Amino acid sequence: MIKSIGRVLIVGAAFCWQACSSGAHIQSPGSRDQLGAFVHDSLLVRAELAAGQVGICVYDPGENTYIYNYQGDKYFVPASNTKLFSLYAGLKYLGDSLVGMRYRISDTALLVIPSGDPTFLSPAYASQPVIDLMRKTGKRIWLADDNWQDYPMGRGWAWDDYNDDYAAERSPFPIYLNMIRWVQDRPKGSSKDPFGGSPSIYSVPEVDWQVNFDPDTAQKSFSIRRSFHQNVFKVTEGREEHKEQYTPFITDGLVSAAMLLKDTAGSPVGVKHFGLLHPDGWAVLHSRPVDSMFRPMMYNSDNFFAEQTLLMVGNEVLGAMNDSRTIDFLLKGVLDSLPQRPSWVDGSGLSRNDLFTPRDFVWLLGKMQREFGLARMERLLPTGGTGTLSAYYRQDSSFIYAKTGSLSGVAALSGYLFTKSGRLLLFSVLINNYTGSGVTVRRQIEKLIHLIRDRY
Repeated sequence: MIKSIGRVLIVGAAFCWQACSSGAHIQSPGSRDQLGAFVHDSLLVRAELAAGQVGICVYDPGENTYIYNYQGDKYFVPASNTKLFSLYAGLKYLGDSLVGMRYRISDTALLVIPSGDPTFLSPAYASQPVIDLMRKTGKRIWLADDNWQDYPMGRGWAWDDYNDDYAAERSPFPIYLNMIRWVQDRPKGSSKDPFGGSPSIYSVPEVDWQVNFDPDTAQKSFSIRRSFHQNVFKVTEGREEHKEQYTPFITDGLVSAAMLLKDTAGSPVGVKHFGLLHPDGWAVLHSRPVDSMFRPMMYNSDNFFAEQTLLMVGNEVLGAMNDSRTIDFLLKGVLDSLPQRPSWVDGSGLSRNDLFTPRDFVWLLGKMQREFGLARMERLLPTGGTGTLSAYYRQDSSFIYAKTGSLSGVAALSGYLFTKSGRLLLFSVLINNYTGSGVTVRRQIEKLIHLIRDRY
């Protein structure tokens, strides 16, 4: 393999997981001892990690061997590192472009089989071919509910995250990211009226759902709280001149999508069971290149995009959107050679029921490199100073391309690392059940990565 100009990459033998399984080390005992000394004498003894669990796996694909392996076969909650597996599934089965919908046009109606595409009417994408076609036909729209066979919330998700923008509901036909954007604009204040008078509060899109206003006018911050069981929203007026909040709405399968789509498409919209198992012969409308979704999914650690990616894969390979069936298909198929079979339950890593080993991630990183190319992985994963790595690895940032993972008591980082000597290394660091500051733990991981970069 030849790396891009300006970086030297040592070329080794073919990738061989038998060597990885053997636990052998390359012949660099001095470097290995320094790495081991840092892990055992500095990292593991820190107050934050003394009672926690740490797994580290560093692999050299050129030499077919571990550089370092500490509890690499132990299971950890990986948080958003789970998105690497959803990314692989999407790269493998979604082709070059996302399916926006499958459809037929009759004399009286536009019949639509939803695809799960999360970019539909997302404000981040100007091009919207699906809504363009819907408006062009001008016919009544029927959305098929045949292929939706899952739940709006993932297995093991925290119930009290429902109001937060990182936990939007999953659905067969996402619309507006399955969230309402609430906006408060207040006129600039004056010496006589420092708060600028009454604010203008509106939503995008406009909704017919019930909206109540908090009578407590002493609050200082604008906020929206949705009822847990229904689309009823409580608005608290704030003192900010401008503030926005994205709030997930209850999807109820296709019910909310049909309601919101009606005004946007300018046609009546209904939900119907078509009785279809294999929609052969239906026209396919693609919405956009897959990488235009995968890149923000990885850079921003977008949970919604990751969840819908796994559902879209199921729709394409099984004809149904169902996480458990899709994951079983993947683990028994293209991922059947994983070092340890994971407990994998969702697309984003929001669930603490997800359990993977560091070796699983190293294995997957090697597989993605071989199947999709290192250049593409570098485009999709954030490097230092960008995305979820914006505060880390800023110096000589292009030596690392990796996915972060964060939950309470969980810090994870898995990806590709170029050392100063030109080696490409695959690594995974999973830390669970630490106490104290997450920033402090991530800074320790940063020190570990710099040590590996300097010594190999």
